[in-house]
Amino acid sequence: MRKCVGCGEMKPKKELLRILRTETGEFVVDALGKANGRGAYLCRSVECFQKAVKNRGLERSFKQAIPPEVYERMEKEMGELE
Repeated sequence: MRKCVGCGEMKPKKELLRILRTETGEFVVDALGKANGRGAYLCRSVECFQKAVKNRGLERSFKQAIPPEVYERMEKEMGELE
């Protein structure tokens, strides 16, 4: 079970989408959930992503500020996966 950083619900890992910070500091959407790096989990909905942006859930999980252009790119990637 993992906790969504947007809505705070606990769900099985397979139902959530993993956002990953790689060793080089790049943020990516990890569709398979297998890549190396620090991860945070989100429900597969744009609403949860927007909640995570608003309440800074991803920034809290990664312990660093995330630039707005990264959020825009991640939202576009999430839209492609839905």
